[in-house]
Amino acid sequence: MIPEKSEAPEFTLLDETGTSRKLSDYRGKDVVLYFYPKDDTPGCTTEACAFRDDYSAYEKAGVVIIGLSADSPKSHLKFKTKYGLPFTLLSDEDHKVCEAYGVWAIKKMMGREYMGILRTTYLISKEGLVKKVFADVKPAGHSQEILAAI
Repeated sequence: MIPEKSEAPEFTLLDETGTSRKLSDYRGKDVVLYFYPKDDTPGCTTEACAFRDDYSAYEKAGVVIIGLSADSPKSHLKFKTKYGLPFTLLSDEDHKVCEAYGVWAIKKMMGREYMGILRTTYLISKEGLVKKVFADVKPAGHSQEILAAI
């Protein structure tokens, strides 16, 4: 994990439309950068829809929401369209950004070990510094937890 008060690692990734996006494109605004395991799975859908439902509160606070997973831009577009998500989803298919943020790790499920994304959210300041790290995120209630921290 990137420690709080550290500079958030810069990156360039494709969004759900295939457009190249850089973290520095959002300088001057606070950013919620949330890492999630997989499009259209129960926990990830719960988390994304909560951000969607609270979106106006983030807009009012001047905060940008960015979701990031290892799914393809095509998968992101399908997920975003299906649930009416009003924010950007970035594709990190080679998980380089996930590695830079310390969220690509060994996970366990039903006795099996595999590499995957740890559900983690970074609140990044207007200046590009990590303000707060939310690790071991529980999808239900997470958006409200972030709004309380803002």
